[in-house]
Amino acid sequence: MEWIDRLNEAMRYIEAHLTEETDLRELGRIAYCSPYHFQRMFSYMAGVTLSEYIRRRRMSLAAVELQSGEVKVIDAAVKYGYNSPTAFNRAFQSVHGVAPSAVRDAGVSLKSYPPLRFVMSIRGARELEYRIESRPAFRIVGLSEPLHPEVERNFEIVPGMWARAAQSGAISRLAARMDAGLPGILGVSFCGAQESGRYWIAVASNLPEGEFDACVVPAYTWAVFPGTGAGGDIQELERRIVTEWLPDSGYEYADGPDVEVYLSPEPTGEFEVWIPVVRARTAEA
Repeated sequence: MEWIDRLNEAMRYIEAHLTEETDLRELGRIAYCSPYHFQRMFSYMAGVTLSEYIRRRRMSLAAVELQSGEVKVIDAAVKYGYNSPTAFNRAFQSVHGVAPSAVRDAGVSLKSYPPLRFVMSIRGARELEYRIESRPAFRIVGLSEPLHPEVERNFEIVPGMWARAAQSGAISRLAARMDAGLPGILGVSFCGAQESGRYWIAVASNLPEGEFDACVVPAYTWAVFPGTGAGGDIQELERRIVTEWLPDSGYEYADGPDVEVYLSPEPTGEFEVWIPVVRARTAEA
């Protein structure tokens, strides 16, 4: 329950700072994980991205204030962090389906999104295979691009990288450099609390990088989950790791990269998901 308690503390922090810019580092600190991992956990557990949840909460409160006549539209826009009434109007209509100027009209229908609270639920009827593995640091060679601080933006960045790498033949050329005892094409998300996020399409290799770049994945203890299928199957496995395995595992996210290991080239081939873990800390630790 300690893990759930930390998530709910993060929800209380969000609620107390809805009129301020979202501090992702503080949310990660509260939840004992990186900002990137916090956003991923939130979206898997809540079924909505963190930025969308915050937008809905802000627009819910704005609707109440506008309907009561407490504030004008321009004041609500400034209060909830919008640079112009036009941007605020767009956000408001996307949530409520009406313009903010219409909220006091008779019979207008609005939506309310109450504060989110996490509770422990019973799930896990299906088995989830995993192993815990300690691995020394290893060097990777490949292509990389910056990740966006908001996780949902990366749902466009990362697939675009894979498409370009496949089209250019880079994946095949990378496979020829694989020599460090770790088979497979790797998707590595460097997303720690103290670093700018970066995504790599790479292989483990000690060979010269040539046309590619190189970096080192530090030593970690990993929770490794095998699977088969395509991209959607990987995302479903990652959702199950966060919602079913992690809460009761005795582990929590370490401040390190996530790794997807693609073991076969087929679209529905074998893969593994690696998450860096440490033993769960208590509130007093």
